[in-house]
Amino acid sequence: MTEKKPTPWYRQGWPWFLIALPATAVVAGIITLVIAARTFDGMVVDDYYKEGRAIVQTLDRVERASALGLVADLKLRSDSVRIELSALHADDLPARAILTVIHPTRDGQDQEIIMTGAGGVYEGRLAPLSTGRWLFQLEDESRSWRMNGAAYLPTETEIRIDPSSS
Repeated sequence: MTEKKPTPWYRQGWPWFLIALPATAVVAGIITLVIAARTFDGMVVDDYYKEGRAIVQTLDRVERASALGLVADLKLRSDSVRIELSALHADDLPARAILTVIHPTRDGQDQEIIMTGAGGVYEGRLAPLSTGRWLFQLEDESRSWRMNGAAYLPTETEIRIDPSSS
């Protein structure tokens, strides 16, 4: 009679299959930890009270823009932007304006452009913008008023910002 020796456990498939399941979870956890450690979202604010007060000041600046009767028409091109700004009184139009182009989720793509011009028409250079939703913030150099708008690019290339209608 011949005796058949049992094969060792490490030569069988089932133990390796059962070891592979938790090992896969451990590897996936390590990969997730590495990704979390290497990337920074930049969206968390440390001082919530200060940010809340800034929101109140921002609302006051939007109300000031509305009181001045400011209305802006932005025309976006691939590498430039043109703004036609009107007010109730021509004296309220600034010599220079600041346009901040903000991506809602990617802080590194934001741009701040000093707009120069005369008679309410301002022009400035703009780095190309990716497809998606963008926020546009227009204010004077002294930051006494502010106007906010949004657009989905590339379909919306002309934006009207009227603080009195919001």
